[in-house]
Amino acid sequence: MRIIPAIDIINGECVRLSKGDYNQKTIYNSNVLDVAKNFEANGIQFLHLVDLDGAKQNQIINYKVLEQISNETNLIIDFGGGLKSEEDIKIAFESGAKQVTLGSVAVKNPELFLKSLEKYGSEKIILGADARKEKIAVSGWLEESETNIYDFIKEKMESGIQYVISTDIDKDGMLEGPSFNLYQKIIAENPNIKLIASGGITSVEDLEKVKLIGCEGAIIGKALYENRITFKDLKLFL
Repeated sequence: MRIIPAIDIINGECVRLSKGDYNQKTIYNSNVLDVAKNFEANGIQFLHLVDLDGAKQNQIINYKVLEQISNETNLIIDFGGGLKSEEDIKIAFESGAKQVTLGSVAVKNPELFLKSLEKYGSEKIILGADARKEKIAVSGWLEESETNIYDFIKEKMESGIQYVISTDIDKDGMLEGPSFNLYQKIIAENPNIKLIASGGITSVEDLEKVKLIGCEGAIIGKALYENRITFKDLKLFL
């Protein structure tokens, strides 16, 4: 299982939110590049980079940060947040992203989503399936839809998607453990999925459990920044 630390960016700083609430923000480092370099120095290969400014403003904002990390580390970066147009997606790839996560677009502009999947291929496009009470949420989690997460993933899998990042928003940043039942059900319904668990992972035991469930990757944020999980712990998975 791949270990994928997360860096969320607001105003060029490394932050974490609680349950996606922009008013519940903790700044962990004002130098995002330093955080990324520290990850790499500790054996990390992958990075989940989220443009929270972009998610709120519906367009890519922090692509220069992406470009800097891409140029100055060898981290394999997936990038999300605010990718709402062909141009946004193009900028993300040109700035160094190896994969992009598309969530809101998949709900609000399915034509663009399918076009991007066709253009870049299923190795490069990740479906963002973030939900609150099993209903898909979009636009930096500021809007909820009536779309059921299981139906949503199934439909996109039929379109050819492989990679899915799924976050239970009520778990995100709360350090209370992830949504094991959600992941079990998603994998049971879609055996070929490459599911990346995100939100609430707090301990090595959580990582072992999502690995056992069959997740392809696990995103870690606050637990790493607050030393609930250490780089030494992660060596078991790297």
